[in-house]
Amino acid sequence: MRFTRTDTVFTLLALATLAGWWLGEGAAVRGQRLGGVTTLAVLALAAFKGVLIALDYMELRSAPALWRRLVLGWLAVMLGLIALFSLLSRG
Repeated sequence: MRFTRTDTVFTLLALATLAGWWLGEGAAVRGQRLGGVTTLAVLALAAFKGVLIALDYMELRSAPALWRRLVLGWLAVMLGLIALFSLLSRG
């Protein structure tokens, strides 16, 4: 059996989802909030997943550069704002 790029991307997305769940669930089980490093790790996983979805499932890998930049830029801005507000709310 030969794995296609779609199979690889799906596997990576599933593993990243499990890793994010494990990180978030660990804090919930202890009744705590996510720490700063853990929050950034979960957001990094979300960024990784977002890029894979945009490039491979939304087929932006072969789209004009403007569309790729717009979608990935939007993703970066949203995740940056979430990280900023999450870290600011701790203080």
